[in-house]
Amino acid sequence: MTLIKSISGIRGTIGGKPGEGLSPLDLVKFTAAYATWAKEKANKEKITIVVGRDARISGEMVSSIVVSTLSGMGCNVVNIGLATTPTTEIAVTEEKADGGIILTASHNPKQWNALKLLNSAGEFLDAEEGAKVLAIADAEDFSFAEVDDLGTVVEKDYTDIHVQHVLNLELVDVEAIKKANFSVAVDAVNSVGGVAMPALFKALDIKNIVEINCEPTGHFAHTPEPIPENLVETAEIISKNKVDVGFVVDPDVDRLVIINEDGSMFNEEYTLVAVADYVLSQTPGNTVSNLSSSRALRDVTEKHGQSYSAGMVGEVNVVAKMRETNAVIGGEGNGGIIYPASHSGRDALVGAALFLSHLAKSGLKCSELRKTYPDYFISKNKIELTPEIDVDGILVKMQEKYAHEEVTATDGVKIDFVDSWVHLRKSNTEPIIRIYAEAKSSAEADKLAQQMIDEMKSLL
Repeated sequence: MTLIKSISGIRGTIGGKPGEGLSPLDLVKFTAAYATWAKEKANKEKITIVVGRDARISGEMVSSIVVSTLSGMGCNVVNIGLATTPTTEIAVTEEKADGGIILTASHNPKQWNALKLLNSAGEFLDAEEGAKVLAIADAEDFSFAEVDDLGTVVEKDYTDIHVQHVLNLELVDVEAIKKANFSVAVDAVNSVGGVAMPALFKALDIKNIVEINCEPTGHFAHTPEPIPENLVETAEIISKNKVDVGFVVDPDVDRLVIINEDGSMFNEEYTLVAVADYVLSQTPGNTVSNLSSSRALRDVTEKHGQSYSAGMVGEVNVVAKMRETNAVIGGEGNGGIIYPASHSGRDALVGAALFLSHLAKSGLKCSELRKTYPDYFISKNKIELTPEIDVDGILVKMQEKYAHEEVTATDGVKIDFVDSWVHLRKSNTEPIIRIYAEAKSSAEADKLAQQMIDEMKSLL
């Protein structure tokens, strides 16, 4: 059993004793703590909170507890049921709510679930706000409402509102997409993307949609993280069906991975690169990704005569850096597109619509478009953590060892070499150290990553 409390929310495995996993008692405690924080933030007793969930098996149980706890805290609840993470973020602002809770463990396997906490802008809490919620939970410093002050619960569906929001974006060229007469495939790993993504494609008047794993049962058809080793079968289906482009999303639909018409990978790092290329061709401005993302975004940004910056890993950190630099497009190299003209959250629907606009205007095949971008190769690895491992001590030693190189230590340790880089950091969402390395070839990236793994293991 695992329970992880971080700025990314409260994440854990379902079952076990309280405090060891995400048990019903833990759900009540953290929901009540969040409601207490939200009331203090809004400076009023009667607040409104939006709740949405992905399709994982535990979703209905978790949702019923969270919604009831919020009502028990005197909060009015807008329960939007099955909804993507970006749908829930949009619903918070549409409802003029005081916050939101998204029930999803994102790319984690089916035994996991989580509370992702939003502020009144529909954005994730920052580190200070998250720490405050955790402190309230630890102290159990909350008070439930008396019977006459219980909150109300209303149920709404926000998928169509989200889809229309995407269609209304200036750079989403609906006519160009219709004219291109695309056929598309989508793999939604049996979660809520199976509802949202086909709805988007139908609204874009795409006639031929190949739906793969689109029944939202929560029984994930493959390991839910949308990385190449989990998408072999999906790629074969896409190639066999001769569609123009394939899209894959994670269970909460904030990550978008593209597969070319021939079944080859566009590469998750290049979702942001391609979308940024399109946005920058229409709207000059700066870009941002995180320290673990490809240099290709920097190259494309500079090609357009604009400036690139890197933020710490974590959506809230990337959004902060985007605001600081007035970025017009940004995100994370895991396929997370953040387009401020829409909202400040990763959104696979926005990403897919912008990419289809780009593909339509380019007149190229998907694989041909990919070849227009510089080639970098990332090797993504991890070391499982045990309680006795001193991660911070190991990272300090690695920083000292490579002090003669360009080192960034704001978020773990990133070492930039002339033609490559490596980023070593403790995950916010899993008990692991992530080791990402990028170079001009897969072999070089793998070799650099393995060298770092060996060096770190020698320090254990």
